[in-house]
Amino acid sequence: MQQLAYKAYGEVTNRTASDEQIEYALFQEITQALKAVDEDERPSPVVWVDAIDRNLQLWQIISTDVMSEANQLDSALKANLITLAESVRMISYHVLSRKAEISELIEINEIIMEGLAGQTVAVADRVVA
Repeated sequence: MQQLAYKAYGEVTNRTASDEQIEYALFQEITQALKAVDEDERPSPVVWVDAIDRNLQLWQIISTDVMSEANQLDSALKANLITLAESVRMISYHVLSRKAEISELIEINEIIMEGLAGQTVAVADRVVA
C-alpha cells in the first residue's frame, strides 16, 4: 500500500513541480546529507561515503544532461557546469582521501541551489503575471 502512495505522490509531484523545483529539491536533499556528515564529529564511514557518492551521482547526471543535444542551456553555461562537475569529482576524491573538507562540496551545491531558487522565483513570477 505504501508503494502505491509513494508512486501516486511521485506522479503528482512530477506534474506539478517545475524542472528547477525538482533539481532544487535534489540538491537540497543531497546537501543536507553532506551537512549532516560534516556536523557529525564521528560520522559512520558508510553514511559518509554514501553522502559523497550520492553527490557524485547527481553531478554525473548533470554532466550527462548538459551534454545532451536536447539540453537548451546556453553553451557557455553548459561548459561551466561540465567544468564544475569535474571539479566536484576531483574534490570528492580529495575528501575521500582526507585531503579536502566536505564543506567545499556543500558550498558548491549551495551556490547552485541559490541559482535554482532564483530561477524558480522567476518561473513563478511569469506564471502569476
